[in-house]
Amino acid sequence: MPDPDCPVCRTADIVCGKWTLLIVRDLAEGRSRFCELERSLGGISPRTLSLRLRALEEERIVERRTYPEVPPRVEYALTEKGRALVPIIDSMRTYGTEWLGAPGKCAETPEPAAVAA
Repeated sequence: MPDPDCPVCRTADIVCGKWTLLIVRDLAEGRSRFCELERSLGGISPRTLSLRLRALEEERIVERRTYPEVPPRVEYALTEKGRALVPIIDSMRTYGTEWLGAPGKCAETPEPAAVAA
């Protein structure tokens, strides 16, 4: 079992789940709705996204905000603790570009929803 007192082990426990860093990467751009995250993370199931968001909320990395509208609108954003992970993601982006030959963009920016005229 990993050492619970080791800061690297503790951080890895939180961020090394599949999709977790990609969710943080997307939320680093600002608030997002569930459907925007789902589109951005092509291939993630709604159940998995929901579980990852809930786990990140429990760790206080992501905050969930519900607006009293019909239908209800829910947005997710990084907390200060979550924003502290952004330099790790930036370092991974640099490493991937310099050492792994991955010069492309990390994610397509979701297109804004069409507004009815």
